[in-house]
Amino acid sequence: MTSYFSVIDANKILPVVIRKFNYAKKMKVEVMKMEEKLTSGITPTSSLEEYTIIKRKLNSSVTKFYQSIEDLESTGVVLKGLDEGLLDFPAKRFDEEIWLCWKEGEKEIKFWHEKETGFMGRKPISVSNESLV
Repeated sequence: MTSYFSVIDANKILPVVIRKFNYAKKMKVEVMKMEEKLTSGITPTSSLEEYTIIKRKLNSSVTKFYQSIEDLESTGVVLKGLDEGLLDFPAKRFDEEIWLCWKEGEKEIKFWHEKETGFMGRKPISVSNESLV
């Protein structure tokens, strides 16, 4: 069962989520570095041992990367795009399931969108009496 975030709860957990998001990005960079090292750093004069060491480091980096995403999503958010810097928090607007939307660089949750729409359908969170649970 999905638990829903209120805007207040989403903003409370946002610093933790941002830290976990940044760590996942860092792990992705590490994977890319190890892949590059494996493809361009191994020459005909490299030994099988050198190749194996780099390959193991790559495997370890990939594992850490996927663990970082799992750790991020264990907070209840859904990663929509690591490169795009997009996360969604499940929420409700009256009886409708929606997403509270965060984009990298934002300091607080200020937008939401319907389940069927993505980032392009973002709407500002109103300060009126609308109920975002």
